[in-house]
Amino acid sequence: MIASLHGEVLASGAGWVVLGVGGVGMRVEVPSGRMSQRTPGEQLFLHTSLVVREDSLTLYGFETETELAAFGFLIGVTGVGPRSGLGVLSELSPGEIARAVAAEDDKPFRRVSGIGPKTAKLITVSLAGKLSSLEFDDEGSQAETLAPDDALVEGVTEGLQGLGWSEGEARQAVQDARDAGAEMTNAQLLRAALTLLQRGRR
Repeated sequence: MIASLHGEVLASGAGWVVLGVGGVGMRVEVPSGRMSQRTPGEQLFLHTSLVVREDSLTLYGFETETELAAFGFLIGVTGVGPRSGLGVLSELSPGEIARAVAAEDDKPFRRVSGIGPKTAKLITVSLAGKLSSLEFDDEGSQAETLAPDDALVEGVTEGLQGLGWSEGEARQAVQDARDAGAEMTNAQLLRAALTLLQRGRR
């Protein structure tokens, strides 16, 4: 198995790069965006996963071991193939994936092309409890997954946003509800925050 590649970028495009390794140009599928915006001649190191099919051998490459590990977890979910797993990592960082799973929030996964509501829900259910051992150090993410209370707050905040409230209004109402002693369950916290919001509009 090819576990990593280090070489000169020969070419790149949306979702792929070609690395020159030992005189051979190796095409690697990568998360779209900044990963595929590489300058020819640049040196690049990638952690890779080789996916073998009857009619193809495809390399998938990632800048960090955490991304590679997240990819492995994703393609272990029924209905999530390598392309879909790569699509998730093109839209979400490993930390964002972990937080969505911890909050049982499938909305971020539904934004990924090719992933429907059932598969998105299956991702959150299948990966529950599996990502906490990973250390997330990607941009903007936390060093660990959210604590249960924080995950609950994020879930309720997003639920209120889905009802039409702005993120600022929703987050402040959830915080106020917590400070007022609302029970820390999804239903009770949502009800208390919603009551505060409705009072504010009268």
